[in-house]
Amino acid sequence: MSDATAKRKPTIRQIAALSGVSRSTVSRVINGGHWVSPDARKAVEDAIAASGYTANHHARSLATGRAGSLAFLLTEPHQLLFDDPTFALLLRGAAAVLAQRSMTLVLLVASTPAERESVTHFLSAGHVDGVMLISSHEADPLLTQLIDAGIPTVSCGIPLGHEGEVSTISVDEIVSARSIAAYLRDQGHERIGMITGPDDTPGGRYRLIGFREALGSSFDPSLVEVGDYSFESGQAAMTRMLGHDVDAVFAANDRMAAGAIAAVRRAGLRVPDDIAVAGFDDSGLAATHEPPITTMRQPWEQISAQMVEVLLEVIAGAAPRSVILDTELVVRDSA
Repeated sequence: MSDATAKRKPTIRQIAALSGVSRSTVSRVINGGHWVSPDARKAVEDAIAASGYTANHHARSLATGRAGSLAFLLTEPHQLLFDDPTFALLLRGAAAVLAQRSMTLVLLVASTPAERESVTHFLSAGHVDGVMLISSHEADPLLTQLIDAGIPTVSCGIPLGHEGEVSTISVDEIVSARSIAAYLRDQGHERIGMITGPDDTPGGRYRLIGFREALGSSFDPSLVEVGDYSFESGQAAMTRMLGHDVDAVFAANDRMAAGAIAAVRRAGLRVPDDIAVAGFDDSGLAATHEPPITTMRQPWEQISAQMVEVLLEVIAGAAPRSVILDTELVVRDSA
């Protein structure tokens, strides 16, 4: 093995440091984008020459044609693709938009270190033109690897720790949570609790911020329980909260709201007469549940369409940008 191959291949992060520009600018230069100043382009090219960086197959393939496919990358356990209707809605929407463009959708799941390594290798080999990253976690190294490899990426939701480095399609989590908490307060509820998602996810972190802002001085941290977005975690969180004389609960998604309703009923109480319950997403579960769940509706079709549109812009060389879509409070029988 030669010295050159024994050394670790320089990354886009290192090229960015050498050239004094952002990683997204390096990525645009490598991927043939036109939104780069001549000075920045020269700095990147000089750094590439000095470091011996060699672009991966993905970047090189742009000279002869693209793969014609995009990856839908889910960083959650496999079963959630079927258990959580939000992922199915996003997948179906993205597939429909790509079909209209005669492009292929490649589904990838990476929830374990081995799966992440395999997926990173697959993506770096140029089998797809870009990645729609679904459900990112703050400490997950996968997004850093995608950025360093120069793979065009758009994140569904704000990628904690990487804000501004990749394009994002999201709703305003804080404003949305503030609205639904204010609705519960305006209905006359005084002891309002929340079942929040994990703090390393944008929904878990920002929905709690909005909830706390809406309640102001009446916010009680003892009425906050953490779930993992599953029915079971919502049921367990609600069971723990029942001892605190709560009269309304906002769950950070509909699956946890359904679990909370089950816990209330198991305790011999009524929804919404004794305890009102509201959720978030309106992914289909809320409308068919008994009772139907008051929730904050996300525009799933728009999110999917925007992920595809913005990712194609990034592949063409555009700078990262953020798209924030509107939500809608849907009032039903649970609150």
